[in-house]
Amino acid sequence: MTQAISLFQLLTASGHEVPHVLIGKSNRRCLPDFIKRNLHTSISQFESPNFHTDKNEKSINIFKTIFCNLLKAGSFYKSFRAIDEVVKKHQPDIILNFYDNLAGLYNFFYQPSSSFWVIGHQYLIYHPEFPFAPNNSLQKLLFKINTWITALGAEKLLALSFRELPNYTHKKLKIIPPLLRPQVKQMTPKHGEFILTYIVNSGYSDEIIAFGIKHPNVKIEVFWDKKDAPESYRPLPNITFHQINDQLFLQKMASCRGLVCTAGFESVCEAMYFGKWVMMIPVQGQYEQACNALDGLISNAGLSHTSFDFESFDQFLQNAPRKDDSFQKWQDKLPAKISQIILESRKGNSYNFLLNTEAYS
Repeated sequence: MTQAISLFQLLTASGHEVPHVLIGKSNRRCLPDFIKRNLHTSISQFESPNFHTDKNEKSINIFKTIFCNLLKAGSFYKSFRAIDEVVKKHQPDIILNFYDNLAGLYNFFYQPSSSFWVIGHQYLIYHPEFPFAPNNSLQKLLFKINTWITALGAEKLLALSFRELPNYTHKKLKIIPPLLRPQVKQMTPKHGEFILTYIVNSGYSDEIIAFGIKHPNVKIEVFWDKKDAPESYRPLPNITFHQINDQLFLQKMASCRGLVCTAGFESVCEAMYFGKWVMMIPVQGQYEQACNALDGLISNAGLSHTSFDFESFDQFLQNAPRKDDSFQKWQDKLPAKISQIILESRKGNSYNFLLNTEAYS
């Protein structure tokens, strides 16, 4: 959804229209307020497939995920109708899908007159230099199938990449820099005294507190979205938890020593732009994140680990060299890359886009 905000701002600044944004709904989380504040257009939500975790909210249970989503087939049919109503109302030139399954299936079954494009780091799997995580052929297959479903009938595959890659002959594939919010470029990074971390699943909080007890000299600031927690929670003098706040998170990232997070994409990219080292921990059972961690290693983002090992990261940061500006130079090419892709469509100078994002799961 932060990618949707970035692209929304980029498109509207270039004279295009985005009259509506569709966002998948999750029972596990509410739509963050900063999404509503930054998307200055109509927003609607629909029931969409979600991941399901273990009882400790740490790892993804792939079989439970498949089973529970199959049980909700009736709700997903209603979602198709909701998407179709929005498409018929706004008649977009281009539907741009951020890796949502239902949007791909909608395009396949409903065959709207709009062009259908997809965008995300996941589409980099169609480039020969993408690093697949080893030793899990079933999850690799499921990842490929899921990615294929999200892009059914797509005219363009916009693959976000940590680094610039050589051109490839795949007709639909376009390699572009990551989507970063404009606020990132407006901030001046500095070297602070704390390690920043963002946890998708609150089950990791116990590990962080246990570490803080053993290592009182290491300061850690944590962002999470635990529903029953206060805005700021300080269980130890050296450990502080914050509710998700987009502006505060960026301020903390700009002034931290380094970032520890699950191996997603956006936060790692923001840290790289600030010149911060990252320790990436793939969520157990989420094959895509295992691939992201490998790709991040190749792209000099930092370290990959199996747990939130702040002690190892603290030691690494004490001797880590300064990062170069290669990532910033690559990311700064984004507006030109997007403009070129739109110009190649040869349908006009101004477009009406409908953005569709996957569930905040």
